[in-house]
Amino acid sequence: MNPLFFLSKFLQPQAQEKLSNEFSFFIRVAQPKDINSITEILTNSFYSCQGIMGYVRPFLRLGIYEDLRNRIRSKSEHYLCIVAMVVENIEFTWDVSNTREQNLVGTVEIDVRSRSGMDVLLLNSWQLDNFEYAYLSNLAVDVNYRKLGVAQKLLSYCEHKVLGWGFCELYLHVLENNYTARRLYDKAGYQLQEVEWTFGSLLFGQPRKLLLRKSFSK
Repeated sequence: MNPLFFLSKFLQPQAQEKLSNEFSFFIRVAQPKDINSITEILTNSFYSCQGIMGYVRPFLRLGIYEDLRNRIRSKSEHYLCIVAMVVENIEFTWDVSNTREQNLVGTVEIDVRSRSGMDVLLLNSWQLDNFEYAYLSNLAVDVNYRKLGVAQKLLSYCEHKVLGWGFCELYLHVLENNYTARRLYDKAGYQLQEVEWTFGSLLFGQPRKLLLRKSFSK
């Protein structure tokens, strides 16, 4: 697949009208220099800064940073952290070498996971033909760049990479009350595999996790 497929044009959000020039973005594999920016996007996307969360937020951010740094530096054969970058001065020739990177605006991770015999003890136990499966996690886009196609491009890039690893399916989890994410995945072709009950959802009414799956051809 042509890597330039993952580069597309969009307009800067209205919230930044003073930067009204046309911008573009492209997708690439994350580098160690990106860890701080990725951590910021993940923290802002998954944790509120209101109330008591404002006090614990720095500790949550530090945990995200350390975990992410370890994953990126592990250089595992079947792990990738992927980012979307804003660029400027895109010519109609799509010559990426003439562009200048700007902000990191989105991220996602994929890896290959294994099921163990202990999984039979879970409240829900979904079945696979084998014990290894491709899994997507931590999809997040900067709030100023949402609804511009960034998430869709990240998903497409992940699917392309997973096919290269020899997998024809990609799994992910989403909370049942995250309707925005559910609409995104539904539009991208992900289907419900299983509703997962946890002790938190049974005893305290916490949102259940939905396991989604997308199958695609090699």
